[in-house]
Amino acid sequence: MPADSEVADPPGRLRRLAPVLTGLTALVCLLGWLQKQPCASVRFDFIKTTTNACYTDIYPLYYVRGLNDGKIPYFDSFTGSDIHYVEYPVLSGGFMQLVGWLVKPFGADDRGLAFYHVTALILAVLAVVAVLATAHAAGRRSLRAGLMVALSPALLLTAYINWDLLAVALSALAVAAWSARRPALAGAMLGLAIAAKFYPLLFLGPLVLLCVRAGRWRAMGRLLAGTAATWLLVNLPVMVFAWDGWTEFYTFSQKRGVDWGSIFFVLQDHGLAEPAADTELLNLLGTGTFLVLAAGIAVLALAAPRRPRLAQLMFLVLVAFMLPNKVWSPQYVLWLLPLAVMARPKPPAFVVWQLGEIAYFFGIWWFLLSVSGQTPGQDLSGTVSAVLSLDAPQGGISQDVYSLALLARFATVLMLAALVVWDILRPSGDVVRSDGEDDPAGGVLDGAPDVISLGRWRGARHAGAPVPSQPCP
Repeated sequence: MPADSEVADPPGRLRRLAPVLTGLTALVCLLGWLQKQPCASVRFDFIKTTTNACYTDIYPLYYVRGLNDGKIPYFDSFTGSDIHYVEYPVLSGGFMQLVGWLVKPFGADDRGLAFYHVTALILAVLAVVAVLATAHAAGRRSLRAGLMVALSPALLLTAYINWDLLAVALSALAVAAWSARRPALAGAMLGLAIAAKFYPLLFLGPLVLLCVRAGRWRAMGRLLAGTAATWLLVNLPVMVFAWDGWTEFYTFSQKRGVDWGSIFFVLQDHGLAEPAADTELLNLLGTGTFLVLAAGIAVLALAAPRRPRLAQLMFLVLVAFMLPNKVWSPQYVLWLLPLAVMARPKPPAFVVWQLGEIAYFFGIWWFLLSVSGQTPGQDLSGTVSAVLSLDAPQGGISQDVYSLALLARFATVLMLAALVVWDILRPSGDVVRSDGEDDPAGGVLDGAPDVISLGRWRGARHAGAPVPSQPCP
């Protein structure tokens, strides 16, 4: 059991841990930056990049999306690609534009690399923010949670592939604010996160379901209001003055076909998902599967013998979104990372999952090495049909080996989700609750009794089962 002072003063404990967690995160981010240097030294040449597994979108998209020519995301279109505007949500495009302005003093030949290095520096700061916010929301296990995120191979290998750490950090801040019982601030952070990436929108589902079960209507209302107001504040100016550019993200997402990392890629290769060639049917299959899984998670949230912890449901709904998705890029592991360590802070399964992610990380780049005629910045999804016809590659790994790496990641994520569901169904085995805690990240949900639940699906002896770790608010 932790000392009473640690339980009574978690902010004080985090202040003591912050220098250690900050230093370790900075070290891992530095190692991640060094891992990319063999590619940066040759200006991210495609063959060198795939051979050394150090690809990034940041450098090529500086040129391909017209930032080097002074084009402003959403307001200026560019040529040379099927995509006519920057295909990211507004806050990510704003991030790109900000760094583009910062590197203007550099010479024309050096701006691309400067754009990458400055972006990497800011992403490293965001990684520190994500680690500290996760540690804050983890309660008594702040040190373990912080270390599991900070020292993860996933952070080292994928931090600088894209701009995902912006949404990851903002989502972690939203959870931290919610855990501190500041729902309006949590909503504001979540609204910013949704303005950076789509996936944080999914977190509203678990928050609403748990607030309904606990009858926390006021907190739920403040959260939703904060989320909507902040998202509109960021998006509305671009929506009004650059509608075509603003809609690019949504239209591109709808039209995009099967891409690397998706389970449909393997199924299509083995003739098990011929409809994957039809984008509309593919969208229907992916969305329909997610909705079925989400409905199951909703039943679990309302019928479990004890109200699930917030991080558990957030992790499950994100996994439900990713497993049937037509796109699953290597850096998407960062989305899951903070939630995984809060949902189930047990190292053994976490390590197995990380090994699966490592296998996929190297698998995708060495498989792309076998794909001829591709250059960084192209829409690689357009070459899926060509790749499927390849036999033994001249370099890299074969498609069968790549498929094994893809399935290793898929299976380890599914395993982790299954273990989280098992913890929810048998809360006595939940490591977080085994010492008397209820829900450290739950904020107003922590220790709250049930108001609404599917009691007939649960044994009567479980009704109102939560054991408060502190007086109910």
